Amino acid sequence: MSMDRRDFMKMGAGAALGAAIGGLPTWALAQQAGLKISHQFPGGTLTDGDFRDRLCRQFAADVEKKTAGALKCAIYPGSSLMKTNAQFSAMRKGALDMSLVPLSYAGGEVPETNIGLMPALVPSYEVGAAWKNSEAGKLLTKTLDAKGVMIVSWIWQAGGVASKSRALVSPEDSKGLKVRGGSREMDMVLKAAGASVISLPSNEIYAAMQTGAMDAAMTSSTSFMSFKLEEIAKHLTSGRNRTYWFMLEPLMISKEVFGKLPKAQQDAILEVGAAMEKFGMESAKADDKACAEVYAKAGAKVYDMDDTIVKKWQAIARETAWKDFAERNESCEALMKAALKLI
Repeated sequence: MSMDRRDFMKMGAGAALGAAIGGLPTWALAQQAGLKISHQFPGGTLTDGDFRDRLCRQFAADVEKKTAGALKCAIYPGSSLMKTNAQFSAMRKGALDMSLVPLSYAGGEVPETNIGLMPALVPSYEVGAAWKNSEAGKLLTKTLDAKGVMIVSWIWQAGGVASKSRALVSPEDSKGLKVRGGSREMDMVLKAAGASVISLPSNEIYAAMQTGAMDAAMTSSTSFMSFKLEEIAKHLTSGRNRTYWFMLEPLMISKEVFGKLPKAQQDAILEVGAAMEKFGMESAKADDKACAEVYAKAGAKVYDMDDTIVKKWQAIARETAWKDFAERNESCEALMKAALKLI
């Protein structure tokens, strides 16, 4: 059977439409199918599980409500969408819509992001909360903007140390231990204190500690629980009172993706993102206390830090990590000077 011109044109139009859909950029697909939010933490529900996963789910629910269903978000926990360390780079390219990820993981490609886990630079949640509207926060925002990424929710988390063989509280306790610090700068401080450093994402800590490849790990209180390190750790240095380990772990969006969304959806993302910050702080503080309780119940010895201990770590950081960071480039120097004004 032969086709007439109209049948041929219909087929051609359909093929062209299929090709157009297949070739749509990420932002266009996002508008049709919703935004994809990736993170490395265990998945849960709106009410149960790792608060970072719950924050993403609440963010998605509130954005959908605020946009009357026009913009939906799908959550991909446990690095199920892409590998942990690929998320920041993917957002820069518009290949990933959103991610909640430790900012310092991007330090290899954007040196300024290492300030997100700078030892003893952020001494409290209150100082962390002040960053967003401070000179330091504005400089960091400007740097990220130039790299194609925007912070939607500023989230700071305190942390400590989980270890197997012996406690790691003061710098002198580090000698001879294989430790995961979590950032280039934290590793510098650990080396200066006499430790060997191990570099890996927090979702790989359990296996490394279980096999003996690592003696101790520094991470957030939430991660200590979510990754069930109480099953193998015998000691916990808690971040519930004082700590030198504070991490910026924001919810971020690709600037390319954000820029292509309608204004109403952009506004919804920013408004909901800002509203999530209170939830983030309250949840992080609650996890600091809960973490100590979980580890004590599991039989681990729990230690608290005081100002004297924090100042010991700060003295090492000032001469190593802080100095090194400030000398990397003019942007890092300005960022460090601005951050120091907050303490």
